Amino acid sequence: MELKKFAPTKFYKIGYSIVFGCLCGLFVFGIYSSRLHSYFSDNPNACINCHIMNPFYITWFHSSHRNQTTCNDCHIPHGNTAKSLWFKLNDGLRHSTLFTFNAYPQVIRLREAGAKVVQENCIRCHKEQINYVFPFVQKKGFHKDEQSYCWNCHREVPHGRIASQASTPYGRVPVNYQLTPDWLKKYISNE
Repeated sequence: MELKKFAPTKFYKIGYSIVFGCLCGLFVFGIYSSRLHSYFSDNPNACINCHIMNPFYITWFHSSHRNQTTCNDCHIPHGNTAKSLWFKLNDGLRHSTLFTFNAYPQVIRLREAGAKVVQENCIRCHKEQINYVFPFVQKKGFHKDEQSYCWNCHREVPHGRIASQASTPYGRVPVNYQLTPDWLKKYISNE
């Protein structure tokens, strides 16, 4: 008889169910509004779900790399699926945190881990050219230190020199989606 005092009443069960349903709804809405599913693809449009990546999308779109590569080809490690997914998860969580709290810098630069990955991918894709040219370039004094990245000399590839949120040439980007579902637009327009 005494245990019934501690058992939740019908009112609490309904209340907990409503709260749980609301939390699940918020979770699903968060996944939908962030377009989380798009990040599991190689589509460069996924990178512009946040407006802060627009300058990089634009400069890539107008570069010679556009027809050959996607964002993941350069910015995600290759050769090991687990390593690729782990890197993408860590980088994505960092980017979404910076975006959510409006803490991203005006000029976005690669961090050390990202720079290492991009350098490895430059070498992976351009191995034949590097093997042919490198001995001649090294004789002239280039690439003497370990911190020589490809983009130290090839600054325009593929993003150009402008890395600012304020101005990017040819700055039009496609509109990925609208957050309001079609059924809600129809409902609102009928009233």
